[in-house]
Amino acid sequence: MTDTISGKRTAAHPSTSLLRSTATAPSSCLPLDVPRLKALFESNPEYFLAVNGQQALPTEADEEVHGPVPAGWSCTKQWVIGCVDASDALIAVANVVSDLPVVGVWHIGLDLVATELHGTNVAHALYRGRQAWTRREGARWLRLGVVAGNARAERFWSGLSYVEVRDRRDMEMGLKIRTVRVLAKPLADGTRDDYLALVPRDRADN
Repeated sequence: MTDTISGKRTAAHPSTSLLRSTATAPSSCLPLDVPRLKALFESNPEYFLAVNGQQALPTEADEEVHGPVPAGWSCTKQWVIGCVDASDALIAVANVVSDLPVVGVWHIGLDLVATELHGTNVAHALYRGRQAWTRREGARWLRLGVVAGNARAERFWSGLSYVEVRDRRDMEMGLKIRTVRVLAKPLADGTRDDYLALVPRDRADN
């Protein structure tokens, strides 16, 4: 398998580049390939049905690559990281943002693996490569949100030692109103209290 890192950008200045790499060493630039990401979304609707109650919108892939982080958030860079198989078919994608919401905390957004690969070791292998890469690039913590009740995703992240730091209720996601569990994991020493001191916006009283 080969990893593809596309849409490398700062929050304010999207670029038109794509990086093809091994799982742990981003390298040379190539053109963006939004249509291939759109095809992945269309052929694997289960994630979007489970989270949003509807299939991916026609604009979803373009927004994933070119869209900015939410208003009021700061970050350093944002990547859309994909994985292609031996036939060059895109089989997985993840959105990773460095220093969001503070320096040293990296956020994992969308993390999707083709349905036919569920139950294999592919998702874990890809995650291990991304985690090693983020650590080398300066990440001290990884952060993400998982929809409460999405049992497969909750098991996956719990098995990787992520812990809940808070929940955010009444989040509008597609056709659904969801509770999103915010999870975090230290990449060195650190406790939940250490994380909340670093990221006060994730305290339950905020």
